Amino acid sequence: METESSLGLSTEEALKRQAQFGPNIITTQNKKSLILHFLSKFLNPLVITLIFVAIVSIILGERINSIIIILMAVLSAVLSFVQEHNASKSAEKLRALVKITARVLRGGKIVEIPLKEIVPGDIIEFEPGKMIPADLRITHAKDLYINQSTLNGESFPVKKTEQSDNRRVKTIYDVNNLAFMGSNVQSGFGRGIVIKTGRATEFGKLSEKIADVQPPTSFQKGINGFTWLMIRFTFLLVFFIFVINALFRANLVESLLFSLAIAVGLTPEMLPMIVTINLSKGAIDMAKKKVIIKELASIQNFGAMDVLCIDKTGTLTINEITLIKHCDADGRENEEILKLAYINSKLQSGLENLIDKAVVNYRQFDLKDYEKIDEIPFDFERRLNSVVIKNQNGLQLISKGAPEEILKRSRKYILGGREIDLNDAAKKKLEGLYDGFSKEGFRVLAVAYRTVPSGLNFESQDEKELTFAGFIAFLDPPKESAKEAISQLENSGVKLKIITGDNELVSRNICNQLNFKISGAISGEKIEALNDLELEKTIENINLFVRVTPLQKERVIKALRKNNHTVGFLGDGINDAPSIKIADVGISVDNATDIAKETAQIILIEKSLTILADCVTEGRKVFANVIKYIKMGSSSNFGNMISMAGASLFLPFLPMLPPQILLNNFLYDVSQVALPTDEVDKDYLDKPKPWNINFIKEFMIYIGPISSIFDFATFGIMWYIFHATPELFHTGWFVESLATQVFVVYIIRTAKIPFIESRPSKTFLLATLAIVILAAVLPYTFLGRLMGFVPLPLLFFLILMAMVLAYLVLVQIVKKWFIKKFGYE
Repeated sequence: METESSLGLSTEEALKRQAQFGPNIITTQNKKSLILHFLSKFLNPLVITLIFVAIVSIILGERINSIIIILMAVLSAVLSFVQEHNASKSAEKLRALVKITARVLRGGKIVEIPLKEIVPGDIIEFEPGKMIPADLRITHAKDLYINQSTLNGESFPVKKTEQSDNRRVKTIYDVNNLAFMGSNVQSGFGRGIVIKTGRATEFGKLSEKIADVQPPTSFQKGINGFTWLMIRFTFLLVFFIFVINALFRANLVESLLFSLAIAVGLTPEMLPMIVTINLSKGAIDMAKKKVIIKELASIQNFGAMDVLCIDKTGTLTINEITLIKHCDADGRENEEILKLAYINSKLQSGLENLIDKAVVNYRQFDLKDYEKIDEIPFDFERRLNSVVIKNQNGLQLISKGAPEEILKRSRKYILGGREIDLNDAAKKKLEGLYDGFSKEGFRVLAVAYRTVPSGLNFESQDEKELTFAGFIAFLDPPKESAKEAISQLENSGVKLKIITGDNELVSRNICNQLNFKISGAISGEKIEALNDLELEKTIENINLFVRVTPLQKERVIKALRKNNHTVGFLGDGINDAPSIKIADVGISVDNATDIAKETAQIILIEKSLTILADCVTEGRKVFANVIKYIKMGSSSNFGNMISMAGASLFLPFLPMLPPQILLNNFLYDVSQVALPTDEVDKDYLDKPKPWNINFIKEFMIYIGPISSIFDFATFGIMWYIFHATPELFHTGWFVESLATQVFVVYIIRTAKIPFIESRPSKTFLLATLAIVILAAVLPYTFLGRLMGFVPLPLLFFLILMAMVLAYLVLVQIVKKWFIKKFGYE
C-alpha cells in the first residue's frame, strides 16, 4: 500500500512509475490493430453476401465473375476502412482539444496534469464536478459524496471518509475510504493517494468486459434495418429468377451464375462507405463551427432531434452574473449582509461558480481577523453552503443559498439591527420581497448565520436555527443571439424545453425578454409527486421546468423519450451528467465539469444556441444524403431486377451477362461516391428526420418499376428495330440501364423540379456525367470487347436520349404523386 508524502512524487519518480505502469488510460472500446480493423469491414452483411456469391462462382469455375465480385467487396471494405480511419484520426485530434485534468501534488506543489500522466503514489485533490482519475485510498475528506453510478448503477451518491469502516461492505464499492476511477465528486472535497491506474483499476476491468457491448443508435438501427430489407428482397428475387431461368433454359449452372450476378446487382455494397463519408464530412463541417463530435453517429441524431432540453444559465443568458442588490428584510441596502456573503464566498472551497466570483469581485473586505474553521459544501439537494469562521466573538456559521431553503432553516431575522423571531407574517413579507426581485429578473440568494459551539464536526444538520440576515440579488442578462437562435430551432421543428434550478418568476422574466412563449410550467416539487406514467402525460405541453433537482431532470428526459421523442440535452454541470448520458444527443461545452464532458457525445467550444441550430442543419444534411443513396440504390436496383425477371421469360438468351451486371452495378456505385458533396434543399432541413424503413420500402416499390417500362422498351427496340445479336443486346441494355439509373438521381435527390428549383453540387454532377460518358465509350474500347460489348449504332444514342428524357419526366410526375400520398422523407 502506498503511503502519502507531504511533497508528493518528484517529476523523476513519476516518470519512472509511468514507464513501469504505463499511461493512465482506458480504451472504452477494444482498440483493434489496423489489420483487425480492416478485416472487420468484411463482416458487414452486404460484403458477406458478395463474398458468398464469389465463392459459389469460383466453385462453378467462373473466375472472371468471382474476380470482379471480390474486387467489389475489397473496394467497398477498403474505401470504408480508409474513410473511417481518417475520420477516427480527425476525431482523436478534436477530442484532444477537450482537456480533462486532475490536481496532483508533485514536488510539494499542486499542479494540473492530464489524467493519462497520473501514476500510483500520486496524491490527488478533488472537488465537486471532478472525475476520480484512478483508484484512490482517501486520506482526507470533508462532506465528500461520490457518484459511483457508472460502476454499480446506484443513482444516489455515496459518502466517503478517510476512516475505514467495512462492517457493512457487500462489494468493493462499499468500502468507504476507497474512491474509484470512473466515478465523480458530487459534493464536498478531499484528497487521496493513487493505488491503481489504467486497466488495473476496477473501472478498467469492467471496461474490458463490456467494451464492445454498446446499444446501437437510432441511426445504426436504421442502416441495419435497410440492409436486412435489401437482403430479404435479394434472396426472394434471386430465387424467383433462378427458377424461371432454370425452367426455360434448362441450364442450371448458367441460371445460377445469372442469379448470383443479380444478387450482387441488388446489393448496395457501397452503403457503409457512403455512410462513413457523409458522417466524416459532417464532423469536419461541424469542427469548422467549433463543435467537437466524439461519436460520428450522433451527427444524424442531431438531425432527428425534435426536443432540445437546456438550462437557462449560460445558454439563454450571457453567463456573466453581476451582483446588483444586497438588502435587509426591509429591502434597504446593508453592508453587513454584503460582508457576510463575501466571507461565505471567499472562504468556501467547493464547486467554483459564477455567483461566488460575482460576490468576491463586487467589493473586497479585510478578513485578517477571521479564521476558517470548517465548511459544509453545496449540494443540489440542500441548495446552500456554509462556512464556519472564528473571530473575536467566537465561532459563527454563515450560510448562503436558495431563499426558500434558508427561510426553512431560520428561526429569527434581522430587522432594524435587532434579532426578531421569524413568525409566519414576517416570513410571508420576506417571501413577497423575494418574489418581487424575481419578477424583475433578479436571481436571488439569501444569507443567514448562527453562533455555534466549538469542538463540533460540522455537518448539514447543523444548518438550523439560523438568523436570516438578508438577500443578495444578481442579474444575468439574456444573450442577444438567443432570441434568433430560439426562432431558428423552433422553425426547424425542434421544441425547446428549459429545465432550470431557478425559480419560476426569474425564468419567466428571461423567457419574456427572449419572446419565448411558455406553453406550461411545472416545478420540481410537482414532478416529484407524479409517477412515471403521469409524468409522461403531463410534460408534453410543458416547456418550462423550474426548481428541478438532478434526479427530476433525468426523469423528464426519460419521460420525453418514452413519448417517442428524439431528445437532445445540453448541460455543463455535475448535476447534468445523468441527463446527458440518457439523452439521444448528449451535448456539453468545453468549460464544463469533467464528468459532463466525458459523458457527452458532442462538445461545443462555445456555449451557444446558434451553434446548436447549425448542428441540427448539418445533421439533417448528412441524413438527407445517406437517404438519397438508399432511395436511389434500392429503387433502381429493384427496377433492374424486375426487368431481368421479365426478360428471362421471353428472351432466348440472357439479357445481360453476369460480369456485365457486376460492372453495371460497380459503375453506378462509383457515380454515387460524390453524393456527400451534394446540396440539400432548404425545405428538407425544416423538420426532424427520423428513420422510416416502411417509407423506403414504399418508395422502392412505386418508383423502381418505372425504370422497367423503359427497360422493356429498350428490349423491344434492340430486338425489333436493330435485330440485335446477343452481344449488341447486352451492350444496348448495359448503356441504357446505367444511363437511366444514374440520371434518375437528379429527380430522386429532391422533392422539387430538378435543375430549375434545386441544383446538384458541381462535384456530384461531374461524377455522374463522367460515369455515363464512360459507359457510352466503353463498348468501343479493348476493355469493352473483353467484357463482351460491341459498338452501338448512332441511332441508338438518339433513341436513348429521347428515352432517358421521357423516363425522367415520368419519374418526376410519379414522384409528385408519391409525395402527395406519402410525404417526402
